Order: sequence, then C-alpha cells, then structure tokens
Amino acid sequence: MTYLRPCFAFLVPWLFVVFRADAAELTIERIFAAPDLSGPTLRAAQISPDGQRGTFLKGKEDDKDRLDLWEYDLASRRTRLLVDSRQLVATEGALSDEELERRERQRISSLSGIVDYLFAPDGRALLIPLGGDLYYYDLRARRGAAVRRLTATSAFETDPKVSPRGRYVSFIRDSNLWILDLINGQERAVTTDGGGIVQNGMAEFIAQEEMDRHTGYWWSPDERRIAYTRTDESVVPEVRRFEIAADDVEIYSQRYPAAGSRNVLIELKVIDLETGALTNIDLGAERDIYLARVDWFPDGRRLAVQRQSRDQRRLDLLGADVTNGATRVMITETSSTWVDLHDELTFLKMSPQFIWASSRSGYKHLYLYDVDGQLVRPLTAGEWMVVANGSARALLGVDEKRGLAYFMANEHSALERHLYVTSLRTRTPGQVRRITDEAGWHRVQLSHDAKFFLETYSNPERPPRVRVRRTDGRVLTTLIDNALDDSHPYRPYLDHHGAIEFGTLRAADGQTLHYQMLKPPRFDAKAKYPVIVDVYGGPGVQSVRRAWGDFYDQYLAQQGYIVFTLDNRGSGFRGVAFETALHLRMGQVEVADQVRGVEYLRTLPYVDAQRIGVFGWSYGGYMALMCLMTAPDYFQAGVAGAPVTDFRLYDTHYTERYLGDPKVNADGYQASAVLPYTRNLRAPLLVIHGMADDNVLFTNSTKLFKELQTLDKPFDVMTYPGSKHGLLRHADTGRHAYEMVTRFFDEKLR
Repeated sequence: MTYLRPCFAFLVPWLFVVFRADAAELTIERIFAAPDLSGPTLRAAQISPDGQRGTFLKGKEDDKDRLDLWEYDLASRRTRLLVDSRQLVATEGALSDEELERRERQRISSLSGIVDYLFAPDGRALLIPLGGDLYYYDLRARRGAAVRRLTATSAFETDPKVSPRGRYVSFIRDSNLWILDLINGQERAVTTDGGGIVQNGMAEFIAQEEMDRHTGYWWSPDERRIAYTRTDESVVPEVRRFEIAADDVEIYSQRYPAAGSRNVLIELKVIDLETGALTNIDLGAERDIYLARVDWFPDGRRLAVQRQSRDQRRLDLLGADVTNGATRVMITETSSTWVDLHDELTFLKMSPQFIWASSRSGYKHLYLYDVDGQLVRPLTAGEWMVVANGSARALLGVDEKRGLAYFMANEHSALERHLYVTSLRTRTPGQVRRITDEAGWHRVQLSHDAKFFLETYSNPERPPRVRVRRTDGRVLTTLIDNALDDSHPYRPYLDHHGAIEFGTLRAADGQTLHYQMLKPPRFDAKAKYPVIVDVYGGPGVQSVRRAWGDFYDQYLAQQGYIVFTLDNRGSGFRGVAFETALHLRMGQVEVADQVRGVEYLRTLPYVDAQRIGVFGWSYGGYMALMCLMTAPDYFQAGVAGAPVTDFRLYDTHYTERYLGDPKVNADGYQASAVLPYTRNLRAPLLVIHGMADDNVLFTNSTKLFKELQTLDKPFDVMTYPGSKHGLLRHADTGRHAYEMVTRFFDEKLR
C-alpha cells in the first residue's frame, strides 16, 4: 500500500500576527509548482563502478517532475548536465500498459523524462530508458556523439539491463526476454512463447506490488546464462475491473489474486546463450509458493533462490545447480507470524562466504555464513535493526581486504538512520561503529571499493544536503549544500516554518510509541487549537522521523492546526514484537494506540478536544475509517483516501501475511473489515478514491458507500476519473484533492 501524506487548510482568526515584510505563507498551488520547495533534490544518486563520478536525476527548473541526468566529476569537482531528456525525446508518447503498471508499483507514476538509468559494469557508459526506447551514453565519447539509440520500435522496452561484462543489453518486449549485442547491434529473442497469460522474465503483480521484486531475469556473472521466470496466470481468478475516465469507461478483465485465491504458476528457468540449452530449476513439490529473490553465486554455476511458503511463515534459501536444476536447502527461517523478505544476501569475493540477514533474535541483523549454509558468526546484534537504505539494501558494501562490512541501521535512535561499520571477524556483534554523526536522516550510496560514499542528509530544520565523504568519516566535498539562504526556493516561507516536537507514549503492552507534533507559528499556549491526526499506521512504514518534513503539514500548521503523528504498533522498523502486534486482526491495536495519542492530546491545555480530525491514505485511509467507527468518541471528523474496507478484496501476499488464510481466519477478516462498524459512524466523513485504482480497488469504496446509504448515514465523496492509487502525487489531481480536503475540514472543524 502507498503512503501519501495529507494537506489541509483552516484559517483561525486569532492567529493574525506580524511577520517580516517579505515573508510568505504556503499555498497548495505553490507546493506543486516549480522549483521544488526542498531545493535541488536529487534522485537515484549513484557512484560509477570505476569511482570517477557521481550521477543523479534532477528535475527541470520549469518542471520539477521532468527529470534530467546529471554528473559530478569527483576529480575536477564539477557538476554538469549529462543528458537533457527533452533533447533525446521532445515529447514522450503514451506509456505502455506494462510500463504504466511498473511505474505505479515503483511509486514514480507522476514523473517523466529520465526516471531510471544504469551503469555499464566498467562505469564507462550508461543505459537510459526513455519514451519506450533505449539509449546508450558513452562517457568517453565527445559530447555530440556520446548518445546512441539502441531501439526504435512501436513496442515498449522495459526492465533494461547491461550484462555483467558489458557486451549485451537485455530487456523485456511484449512479454518476452530479448538481448541486443552492443558490438554488432543485432537483437535476439531469448524467449518466444510470452504473451497474454504467459510472461517471461517479468515480475508478476504480486512480486512488484508486495515483494519488492521488480525484475524477472538475472544474468550470470560470465554472461553465459540468464535465469528467468515464466509465469502463467491461467489459474488466477479473472475479475472485471472498471477504469472510469471522464468521457469513457474501460472494462479490464484482470487476473487479480485476492486473499485466499490462486496465485500465478511460476517456474524458474536457466538458458545457456551459447548452446540454447534450457534447465528447469526444481522449486520443490509444492507449487503454491512465492519466488522471492534470485541471485547468482560468484562462480556462475549455482543460483541462490529464496523460496517463501504460501503462509509466509517459512523462507528457504536454496542452492540450485544450473546444469541439472537440482536444489538443496541451505538456510531456513521460520516464524509463528511471518518472515519478512529482504535483499541482504551478499557473496564475498575473496572467501567462500556470504552475508545474510535474519530477524530470528527479534530484530533484523546480519550474519556471516559459509557457502554451504553453515553459520560462521553474527555480525550485528542488539535491540535495534539493520534497515534498508530507501530502495537499496541495508548492507551497502564490504571491504574484504580490511574485513569490514558497511550497513545502515537505527542503532542510535529509532527516529534516525545512520551508516555503520562492523568487522567480519567480530566477537562482539553488539558493538558497531557509527560513521555518520549528525542527528537526523542519512541516505548513503557507497562506492564499489568501499572507500567513500555519497551522503544525503536532512533533519526537520534543514533540507537535504549532499556530500562526498570517505568511509573514515572525513568530508571530501559538498555536492549540494542546499542552505536555506535568500536564493533558496523555501526562503520566503521560512519565517512561518514550524519546528517539530518529538515525544514518546506507552502502549497498553508497555512498548514505546513515538510521536511528533507540529504547532502553528507564533504558537499561543493560552489558545485552544484544533488537531489533525495524520495517520498511516500500517506495516512497513515509519512516519515519525527526524528528517526534512512535509510541506502539507507545514501548510496545516500555518492555517492554525496542530498536526499530530504517531507510529502505532504494527508500523515498521521497530522489531518483531512491535510489528507483529496486529497479527490475525488488523485495525485493533493500531486504533488503540491512536486513541492513546488522542488521550494524551486531551491533557494538553492548548488542544480543543472537541475539534480533533483524522486523515490517512491507503492503509491510512483504512485507519481513518476504523478510528471514526471503532473509537467514535475521540474523532470529530475524518478523511479517508483510497481506503481498504474489506481485506478479502486485497491481494494475497500482503493480506495473508497479516491475516492468514480467510478460510481459516474468517473471524479475523470480519473483525478487520470496516463494514461491520459503519453503524457507529457519527462524525462527518469524506472519502476520496481514484476511479481507476488497480491497487486498492474502487470496489472498496463503493461497498462502503452502499452500506452507509443503507444505514442512512450522511457522508461526502470525491472521486477522480481515470486516476490510480497515487493520485495525490500528480499536480492536477493532487492539488484538487488537497483543496477538497481543505474545504471539508474548514467546514467540519471550524
């Protein structure tokens, strides 16, 4: 599910105060306009494999959501535009259905231009997908002749890769896997039977949406073989889904694996590109499984395959012989609730060992194994966890010569992210060294030789700064300082910027709950303020962070609201006991913790206890409904965006992880649904939903509408024709939606 934060407006007449003459107040229009209020925000920062440059995507001055490719030369310390997306493709055509779905799954549907790029293994070239075709940028060529167009077809090439030795470019076209020889320019179809219900080399819906696996094929290190998936959707129930646009209605027959139903049939195959020999990998007798991850052993003769059971309580790491397909179990992780998936599998190059992550201690930590699957030693330990670095791994790299492993973790504070290092030979895994020192939120890209890193750092009072640092902590240079000086886009609004306050409460079981609070500028402790509880509350997400904040929340505060956010039990990155508290029944401990937050708010003399609203999107929309309907005495108004109302309508992997099989846990599904509690609704409610949402289906809201109508309950609705789950990210629908929410809360909580 997608986490999207809210934005409201409310004008409190007693808050007219005097600010400096050039100070300005935020508007919803300005939040969506260019230039980006956060300053020159960088996306997809990478360090080239040869360590000579850092690259990143950056929005245009006149269109912050259209991205170009830039580089920072580490030797000359100069920044330059590498590829202007408009020069390659002046006007982008319509995206293919596969690419639309892929971008929606990756939460980049609002972006255009260059949204992705890949380095060649030697770092001397870049592969750039744009407008449905592929471009190859030779970093050694003169500027005018550097870009080479690789494909020019009516089909849409997706999931491109450069082979490990740089000779080939591979991609998916029309549900089949293709390769292109960069020496002679010849294309070759590796598979030919894809199409319709059969897809080759493509990550299926569940893999992309819930398993964070966005590819379905993997090159061997020697370029001789490719492992790929073949999926067959014939057993997946076919549902008719309506995508309602402004002037048209499209009816899609979609294979949607709702909770309790069949998933795709999946096979893993290995093809030898020289001989054409095809090997089927033995995934076991049980076919109703999830293929979670696939990696190659360094020798190119074996695959490391992560196989997850349908109930997600078992995860096996298999070693697979690619010549005969035989597999054996190397590691097994089990749980009485669920086993989380991860990407922390790293093979060492100088010794026959690998690093693996496990939550067996109650917190996710790193462990060293030999290549036969025998535990050597734990590398980290303690009541904290290694944490994935955004979309990358938590384990960022290994310096084998020095025997060091670098990783991201929340050891210093649950509200922060830092870079740490541990020894591969440690005997005290609980003692690790922190490299980043400033309190706040760090994102790191480590160089291939583990000698330096790109650090993106922010805290609630400063926008992201990008620096190049050595792994001993020394700063080499500042790439983007992003200081809030007179030239910064946010400077006119800085006088109204509110400081975020952090605190803790106790849940019913004694676990610590973190919250953050944003008060209006020129706060008057003698006044009474309305509050908006900004909630997500679902698994895998952390909202309370010491990081550069959210402009929507700042907008709320400037209009006279206190904005309150609390990470309830069940939310992410706090360890097994905290995260699994919602197992087999959702919407119970989460609401109880949000109520605990409201009880605390009621003790504050400056809070108006009769004007507390709640807003959330996706799981947060579900939470808003459950708060209004199962704790009606605590919330006086609510907005639910794209809410799940019946988890039997949601997909298998997500829903069954938390609620199990609906045939076995029918009572839990019933108790976790919104619909049984609709009779309790007393407060004003606004429901927002995209009418082409293929994640949380629009049916969730229509079922709620019908139930409320049957009960003669008044409520408000705003639907968006043609819009999908991420409509708040798009400038047109997002701006309108926030303005709609503004009017609603202005009316209901004034």
